[in-house]
Amino acid sequence: TSTFIKKVGYNPKAVAFVPISGWHGDNMLEESPNMPWYKGWSKETKGGVVKGKTLLDAIDAIEPPVRPADKPLRLPLQDVYKIGGIGTVPVGRVETGIIKAR
Repeated sequence: TSTFIKKVGYNPKAVAFVPISGWHGDNMLEESPNMPWYKGWSKETKGGVVKGKTLLDAIDAIEPPVRPADKPLRLPLQDVYKIGGIGTVPVGRVETGIIKAR
């Protein structure tokens, strides 16, 4: 698995590998007795080494990206919708800055 992770451009030490079975729920929310060979995962983060055994643990260990909120607003438009009774609604993702509701 680490060879494949390297091949696609990621650091294997920063990726949690969790064998799961969605059909049976193995290692999804709690450790599975059906995989006694699996001892858990560990990954290196900016805050140190994080360890776990389930997919939920791995999802909880994801660090949210830092958003540059102190910079000017940059919102690339993805689409524009014309909605009757509301008007024109631009759709996009805020890359930098902040949008505040009034």
